[in-house]
Amino acid sequence: MNRYPRNLTGYGATPPNAAWPGGAKIAISLVLNYEEGGENCLLHGDAASEGFLSDIPGAQPWPGQRHWNMESIYDYGARAGFWRLHRLFTARGLPVTIYGVASALARNPEQVAAMKTANWEIASHGLKWVEHRDMPEAEERAAIAEAIRLHTEVVGTPPRGWYTGRCSLNTVRLAAESGQFDWISDTYDDDLPHWMEFGSRDQLILPYTLEANDMRFATAPGWVTGRDFEEYLKDAFDILYAEGENGAPKMLSIGLHCRLIGRPGKIAGLMRFLDHAQAHDGVWFARRIDIAEHWAATRPHQRRTRPSTMLRERFIESFGGIYEHSPWIAERAHALELGPAHDSATGLASALARVFRSASQAERLKVLRAHPDLAGKLAAAKRLTPESTGEQASAGLDALTDAERASFEQLNTAYVAKHGFPFIIAVRDNTKTSILAAFLARIESDTETEFATACAQVERIAELRLKDILL
Repeated sequence: MNRYPRNLTGYGATPPNAAWPGGAKIAISLVLNYEEGGENCLLHGDAASEGFLSDIPGAQPWPGQRHWNMESIYDYGARAGFWRLHRLFTARGLPVTIYGVASALARNPEQVAAMKTANWEIASHGLKWVEHRDMPEAEERAAIAEAIRLHTEVVGTPPRGWYTGRCSLNTVRLAAESGQFDWISDTYDDDLPHWMEFGSRDQLILPYTLEANDMRFATAPGWVTGRDFEEYLKDAFDILYAEGENGAPKMLSIGLHCRLIGRPGKIAGLMRFLDHAQAHDGVWFARRIDIAEHWAATRPHQRRTRPSTMLRERFIESFGGIYEHSPWIAERAHALELGPAHDSATGLASALARVFRSASQAERLKVLRAHPDLAGKLAAAKRLTPESTGEQASAGLDALTDAERASFEQLNTAYVAKHGFPFIIAVRDNTKTSILAAFLARIESDTETEFATACAQVERIAELRLKDILL
């Protein structure tokens, strides 16, 4: 099957109400990435020094050499930055989620002890803070398993959350297949949690951020001063808070790094942002595990049959009657590039309509002629399809007076004689009166115009039928 795996629809125009605890208008997740001691370094068995996310402009890995300046910048994060952030958050009583690189946690026992004493969540940030993109699948699976093992050994409890950051195409699936994690954050695709399916595993996803993130102090385009970061966080907060006041509360993730935001000139912006956020009512500062537990309890995943995953025979059986007596439309639609976007009524209606629109004039004419007359002989003989029967009944066409029935019969005969196909209208959008008025007006149209109008009505009928059976 020709399938497109990316989900570009998500929650669409009507995201669910997160119903955060206490009626909070926004959930804020403070994430502190702890990577110091887990980065690329010859001491760690790597082939080159680290080249990513430091205050060294244009830094590049040094193959085969230790980079003293780079190492000392990472050391600052562990020696000074972490403790400055620890004092800030504990003094304010703010919960934090640590993205902890397992090998870094193992090299920083005092910091781990402080995290645990503060009751911060310690999630896994992988075994080492290195690129996963070129890892063979078996190697990456083994690295995830070793990260879990070492994390559990160092922290005393296994991680319940996972974020790689420098991930591969396989990372999220492999982490989900481990069955270990209540949440995974290697996506940036939403402002709300959502579920993904991997085999029999229903995996909760807590999207993360690369923009409300202090990493932009070390990347371009990025922050120059703490006030740059502060203003961006305030703007993000204000927009999401307003949405929450209007009944659509969201989640704001804020990504932090000890060696970056832990510097005094940068942390000042974060402190002013926290003043701003804490001055508002209805703000829920939460660890990611708290958000995950809330979502799983209030919005557990429900599996459903998805058109894009159906085999051909099942697809045709399910949707072959959407276009009246024309299963070939569903058959051709199944061969299109379908994906999650086509698992809704609107999405599947689009796929079927594409087939109908690209069909030959003769094929489309055959579809029009497959439709029954309104209140015609087939209806009287109860030989309509169940869909047509219900649609005509919805407008009262099954309960016409003798005079009304005679009028419809006359119009049907005249319309077909003039245009060569039955009068077609989406009766569920109309009343008996408006249908009769449209009949009288459209019978006077030229056949080319009426053919286009009838085709558009066929597409509308199909859309309404799909809405009866799909979300």
